[in-house]
Amino acid sequence: MERIKNKKVIIIIAVVLVVLIIGTIIGFKTYNYLKSNKYKLKKLGYNEKEISTVLKMDKEKLETILSLEYNEHIIPLFQEKYFILSNLNKYLNYKDKNKKVDYNEVVTLINVGADKDWYEEPIKTDMSKEYLILVNKYNYLEEGYKPDDLVNMGLQFAFQGKQIRSEVYEAFKKLVKTAKLENLTIVANSTFRTYEYQNGLYNRYKNDYGKEYADNYAARPGYSEHQTGLSIDVSTLSSTMDNFEQTEEFNWLQEHAHEYGFILRYPKDKEHITGYKYESWHYRYVGIETATKIHELGITFDEYYAYFLEK
Repeated sequence: MERIKNKKVIIIIAVVLVVLIIGTIIGFKTYNYLKSNKYKLKKLGYNEKEISTVLKMDKEKLETILSLEYNEHIIPLFQEKYFILSNLNKYLNYKDKNKKVDYNEVVTLINVGADKDWYEEPIKTDMSKEYLILVNKYNYLEEGYKPDDLVNMGLQFAFQGKQIRSEVYEAFKKLVKTAKLENLTIVANSTFRTYEYQNGLYNRYKNDYGKEYADNYAARPGYSEHQTGLSIDVSTLSSTMDNFEQTEEFNWLQEHAHEYGFILRYPKDKEHITGYKYESWHYRYVGIETATKIHELGITFDEYYAYFLEK
């Protein structure tokens, strides 16, 4: 009888221990779950699919999402290739006001500042960027700016009286000579322009066709890339700006310009980013490394600057 009683006690103790162990395990797991990022995300309102996506993100993005209230646009924005964390609130505000604009477009427009009207809130360009300075409808050069390394271009490479920065000229000469080996003739027809020259050009457009037309086809004084001495408008000996796109020289430049440090500055269908109509003839020197990266990524210089240089 005593033996049976002891056996029962042992069984009871064993059962209690098992229950305590199971309870402890469950309690520990519950505690860990309540402290987990998965639980926190669920509490914020994210569904299982969204949580799975967020948990694969890097630590900085994860911590940022955990610090914010739920917003259906956050995850798609974070997944965009050129997402910049410091621009998050701007992305969200813009998307809330422009629901039909896709996420890629939202990120691009905010990054380059094109969510504002052209020439709204302009700033002086950062001259420390050297050959990568950004001059557009939001970033301007001072009236008196003129590169101190301008050189005269020979008639073999440009129409009479053209000047460009020395490094740009050396690169352009190599480009022209290589193209010549394939019986192609590329010549510079517009290069460095002074602030005063651009002022006169812009005002002629404005007086003849109106302010809106002028802003689409010419930069305001101080906002022209030509004042940097880094831009070249090109043509053949027989083509014009209007038909340069139809030439073999244009096709060759599309394939090889980056190999000499040049990019097509105002590509087709990018007007909402660059602020300018498509210009098949306008090339900008940025150096071989940067030009190659822009060429490979298929983006504008404005986008490259915002994502790789400014952030």
